[in-house]
Amino acid sequence: MFKKKKTSLPLILGAAVLLIAGGAVAYWLFVQRQEVVGEVPIGAQLIPQDALLAVSMSTEPEQWQQLREYGTPETQAILDKQLATLRDTFLTANGYNYQQDIQPWLGKEVTIATLASRTSTATSNPTKSAPGGAVPLAQHPTIMVLPIEDPLKAQQLLSKPKSPSSPKFVERTYKGIQIRETRTAKSQNLSTTVLGRSLVVTTDPKATERAIDTYKGEPSLAATPGYPQALGQIQSAQPFGQLYLNVPVAAATAAASSARALSSENLAQAQQKQGIAATATLEPEGMSFKGISWFKPNSQKKLIVENNAKNMPSRLPADTLLMMSGGNLQQLWQDYAEGAQSNPLTPIKPENVRAGLKSTTGLDLEQDLLPWMKGEFSLALIPKPPEIPSELGAGVVLMVQASDRDRAEKTFNQLDEVMSKKYQFQVQQTELGGQPIVNWTSQLGGLTATHGWLDGNVAFMTLGAPLAQVVVPKPKATLEDNELFKNAVFADLSPKNGHFFIDVDRTINDGNLALPQFAPQQKTLLAGIRAIKVSAAIRNERSSRFDIFVLLKKVGKPALIPSPSLSPKSSPSSTASGSPSLKP
Repeated sequence: MFKKKKTSLPLILGAAVLLIAGGAVAYWLFVQRQEVVGEVPIGAQLIPQDALLAVSMSTEPEQWQQLREYGTPETQAILDKQLATLRDTFLTANGYNYQQDIQPWLGKEVTIATLASRTSTATSNPTKSAPGGAVPLAQHPTIMVLPIEDPLKAQQLLSKPKSPSSPKFVERTYKGIQIRETRTAKSQNLSTTVLGRSLVVTTDPKATERAIDTYKGEPSLAATPGYPQALGQIQSAQPFGQLYLNVPVAAATAAASSARALSSENLAQAQQKQGIAATATLEPEGMSFKGISWFKPNSQKKLIVENNAKNMPSRLPADTLLMMSGGNLQQLWQDYAEGAQSNPLTPIKPENVRAGLKSTTGLDLEQDLLPWMKGEFSLALIPKPPEIPSELGAGVVLMVQASDRDRAEKTFNQLDEVMSKKYQFQVQQTELGGQPIVNWTSQLGGLTATHGWLDGNVAFMTLGAPLAQVVVPKPKATLEDNELFKNAVFADLSPKNGHFFIDVDRTINDGNLALPQFAPQQKTLLAGIRAIKVSAAIRNERSSRFDIFVLLKKVGKPALIPSPSLSPKSSPSSTASGSPSLKP
């Protein structure tokens, strides 16, 4: 959350002031009132419907102050440095102050959108002709919409003389609406116009024209099928921000930029989805996100309404480091494998999983395993108990509620034979807590595994450090008793289809586990996070819901952002006399 963004709020606000502060803008446009559609952000009415990504953020100072209280002194310093740099460069250097010159007229939220580039690369590869083209995301046009809450105060700013240090601009009209654009070689050229009661700033003249087209009747983001209804399901009393991802455009853009070719059939599969939206809220213990994804009204794809993720957190110990669970492992895999065909960014290819399992165990994933894995499941990383000697600090535990125990038993017998004959593991049947289990022990030491049954039909397997005694028959203190897990419970999302939980402090920040190394800045940002919890549910055959809670450390009330490092060469009021004329 502290990563520097190319189109950050202070940057665009400062640039917008430089573009409008000295010139002639049609004042009557300010005082026109725009129609508000449902609960959608005001800016969504000026964003073209095929936008790739749109983010709306609160402008309330109290919320930004609360954001700065999260994290550690190091993460707070990173955020403050970025804000101060942007302020100095785009406001202070040109004689402006956010609190005095911008905040008095600005509305309660601003909307930033990234458009899909309409540049395409001529090639025989069908994915290269997809919308978006093979253009880096950072080079896609950006639109920012700043609602004008107080037209009179905005006009007062426009009446101030322009500072000599402000960049030069040119004016033009498009469909009868005035546009002002900078023309400099040293900084980002920006284009601005006023539409209704909103100031629109873009990084591309064509993007400004598209915003005007939208204003005059072309399809807008606000009119996207299902968009207002989706936002209605994830409303928050005091949201800090809202996000929307156009899934078809994102899929086409990713395909155009990927070396992996996708067939037209696979691309068409991705086009059935409409969008993903989320609302972010600042909570006392961190940030919560209410999210939803949905299909197009005419999509052939339908979701299976099944929310059976109920019991697995109660089967895992309270000190669990990481866990993911779901209601149906077979269905989860089928959905993943199907989605991977139309997603070039899929991290693990399904065919690699199948081939790897076949080569190591001789088992067929679809034939030998998934047919009996139709029940609730969990995969967890658990630290070894202190009293157990082991070279490994943690182990993995897989639990699956078997839909066919006899078939599952056959699979485990095959695994026992493979481990004994192919890998020379010692396979031993024994008991733990009065229940039969099977241990695999490597002759080389270190790695061990155990499998058995819980409550008659819940198969479990541990791998790594010896953990069987932690889950058999049942832990005394469970994950449900973990304060971090409980603090992230979502009361309005029940029943659930799955969970994800990670104790970031003990899993990553403590450095006790042999995990891949993170870059220094990533480590600094992760140090500000305590834990992450995700819950998901299938609402109906065309939409699913998810909630995310990021528990953050708190550094306390932050100090004031350092004073401007750049002194304005001159103030707007001292550079010239009189005020510019206003054109009707």
